[in-house]
Amino acid sequence: MYLNIIKTYRDVIAICDAELLGKVFEQGDFQLDVKESFFKGDIVSEEKAIKIMQDMIQEDATFNIIGEKSVSAALKSGIISEEVIKKIQGIPFALKLL
Repeated sequence: MYLNIIKTYRDVIAICDAELLGKVFEQGDFQLDVKESFFKGDIVSEEKAIKIMQDMIQEDATFNIIGEKSVSAALKSGIISEEVIKKIQGIPFALKLL
């Protein structure tokens, strides 16, 4: 999976499954655009992604998470719960804003 840390006044963590990078998914009025300019960061293992998410939640970061593997890692890290997961064209995603 790709993990990108975007440094702003509040860090934004963008995580997506590698195979989804650059793709656009649409359903009704909703669009999920997995832009390379936003999501392409370092390729990381699930274990490393979980560690980074757990560290960054302590820093009041926000999270944009797209894809089965990425959402699963976010669940395992404890930063999201099942209730916040949505789907567009069967692709799971979650946002975590503090």
